[in-house]
Amino acid sequence: MNLDLVIKGGTVATASDTFAADVGIKDGRIAALAAELDGAETIDATGKLVLPGGIETHCHIEQESATGAMTSDDYYSGSVSALYGGNTSFVPFAAQHRGQSVADTLETYHARARKSVIDYSFHLIITDPSEEVLKEGLPAAFRQGITSFKVFMTYDKMIVSDEMMLDILVTAREHGALTMVHAENNALIKWMVKRLVERGHEAAKYHAVSHPAAAEAEAIHRGIRLATFVGAPLLIVHVSTDEGARLVAKARQEGHAIFGETCPQYLFLTHADLDRPGAEGAKFCCSPPLRDGKTQADLWRHLQAGTFHLWSSDHAPYRFDETGKLAAGPNPPFTKIANGMPGIAMRAPLLMSEGVNKGRISLNQFVALTATNGAKLFGMHPKKGTIAIGADADIAIWDPAAKRTITAADMHDAMDYTPFEGFEITGWPETMITRGRVALSGGTLHAARGDGAFVPRAPFDFTGYTAPPPAELDPANGFGVALID
Repeated sequence: MNLDLVIKGGTVATASDTFAADVGIKDGRIAALAAELDGAETIDATGKLVLPGGIETHCHIEQESATGAMTSDDYYSGSVSALYGGNTSFVPFAAQHRGQSVADTLETYHARARKSVIDYSFHLIITDPSEEVLKEGLPAAFRQGITSFKVFMTYDKMIVSDEMMLDILVTAREHGALTMVHAENNALIKWMVKRLVERGHEAAKYHAVSHPAAAEAEAIHRGIRLATFVGAPLLIVHVSTDEGARLVAKARQEGHAIFGETCPQYLFLTHADLDRPGAEGAKFCCSPPLRDGKTQADLWRHLQAGTFHLWSSDHAPYRFDETGKLAAGPNPPFTKIANGMPGIAMRAPLLMSEGVNKGRISLNQFVALTATNGAKLFGMHPKKGTIAIGADADIAIWDPAAKRTITAADMHDAMDYTPFEGFEITGWPETMITRGRVALSGGTLHAARGDGAFVPRAPFDFTGYTAPPPAELDPANGFGVALID
């Protein structure tokens, strides 16, 4: 076989195995795993880790918020930053706003995404589940290979009612889609905000107080109950509390297709970061908010135990200026600070440094959390997310001993800060290969605008989830009435 490219001498790792092998690439795919391969071009990976390229499945790229604020990164800068952080594909959100059709939403985001340097797909955000959206828009999106979407249980301009959520979950179940949910109790948050503002507590640090852990736990419990009642899969995104994680673990033990995700900010930052001088705390406003040191330890335990299937950045970049965090003035109240932090380039390096290199998780767990699990949950596996014969040659070559002190310049995004400034880490992706092409090496970008391609995704795989329907939805117990298909 005449191979186009061979990665020689490295340690290959997948979500299940670690072994020494050369990786042979032909026509953009992995064609051989063996010793002593030869090809037209060779990369020496001696002493390096050869891993599946990361798949970032939770990021906000060139997306308007419900208030009209646009994230700082477009599909070029966002994809470049992702690539520098060890990712070879990503799945940002295509946000439907009220009154907008699914078709118009996707047309907008397809046009924006053509700048991407890495492969991409979309999760739809659904805020207006009209009859047309449920019966025509979403099924049409599923036929295009967009098989996941997100709903919000908070934010007045984004929230869906429990009844709407049930309709969305049933539609997802019928078409093999996975629903993602931002789970916080909207009423409880508004109740807290009102009392804080009335008492004059409006500094950035009070954002953390206004989103109590109870708001997350109640909404996660309710979301799980709704999803399991209709037998639909559900992914709880950015879980930030021990109680929330325990609810996910319990549902899985009961046989339900319930999944959890957490993010670096909840394991590496705390609410104390919101209490920085001046307006600096605004840089650390995100929802759910940063918690405390005990919660960090709890979340590490859940990560180690497998409660979380995904490790995602929730990259939501708003600059620390009048276009972003300071749009309401140089010292804004917490109620008017854009929610979200950048982090797409730091997602995998932080987990490599503080997870793998400090013995908290195995290298195989790292691969699962950053690549393979996302590929499987979102219908991209085995084309993406693994090193196997026939898979796309999306590969990250890591130097596990490389040491860095993080600066904003390392992010290669459109931001003016990183919340991880000054962090000392060990382990860095030094060479990135996308569909067989060297896209990044030695700190130099080789990929060009438009090198990325849209990835149609398969339906959700229900194998292994056998929890029976509730009695009220079982025709055998409901006088022969079938309320869902």
